[in-house]
Amino acid sequence: MDQHELDESYDQSVYAFNRQHISDRRSERNEVALKVLGKPDRVAYGAAEIEKVDIYKSRRANAPALIYLHGGAWRNGRSAQNAYLAEPFVKAGAHFINVEFNNVGETDGDIGVMVDQCRRAVAWVYRNAASFGGDPNALYVSGHSSGGHLAGCVVITEWEKQGLPRDLLKGALLGSGMYDLKAPRLSARSRYVKFTDAMEEALSAHRHLDRIHTPLVLVHGTLETPDFQRQTRDFHVRCAQPASRPRSLWTRATITSNWASRSAIRMA
Repeated sequence: MDQHELDESYDQSVYAFNRQHISDRRSERNEVALKVLGKPDRVAYGAAEIEKVDIYKSRRANAPALIYLHGGAWRNGRSAQNAYLAEPFVKAGAHFINVEFNNVGETDGDIGVMVDQCRRAVAWVYRNAASFGGDPNALYVSGHSSGGHLAGCVVITEWEKQGLPRDLLKGALLGSGMYDLKAPRLSARSRYVKFTDAMEEALSAHRHLDRIHTPLVLVHGTLETPDFQRQTRDFHVRCAQPASRPRSLWTRATITSNWASRSAIRMA
């Protein structure tokens, strides 16, 4: 793969010819979902104004919760754009929690700030689950694209250093994420992300399998760019090697053109 191909492989707009249609459809579905569910409870997990979680509550008592991290190439997207994803989970008896965090243009090119925000949001949900009727022992995380990368960083968090259970998360669904930052660093994304050796090492889940204590489901779309597909395949192969993973790590690879609309984790 030459430089041009690599750059295009980390630029979804090259492959998503129906990008505007998808965006319009998402906006439409958001409106429908909000009419059904109502506005979420928006609660702070940190001191910064943007550090909020949107909680779409189930009527079920002591319900499990799915924490969702949005994508957007690290530089786009807001939690409110993903309200439509909450409806099937809430109707199935689970809380759905959208996390709001800074985009990389607001962090001087440092995606480490975004990872820290996502980790703190997950810790907040665990510590405060009872306040919204959630079960702290039934928390799951999911993310798509750059949100899949962030969720991958969340699952390698050393929770015990914060006095939290190592198995705080009972499962993770990672969609079309980036699990080794070497290729993104070599791509045009380096124009707006200030990659460093330390960042590449620390924020590549592929390199820290010993820290994963969460069952994983890894998925990508059939029409994803070549390197997004490769990232998922390579991470799955690496995770599936018994000698390089903890006993508690279980992975399943799924290839689907519509993964976001299907629940790959049973939260019961």
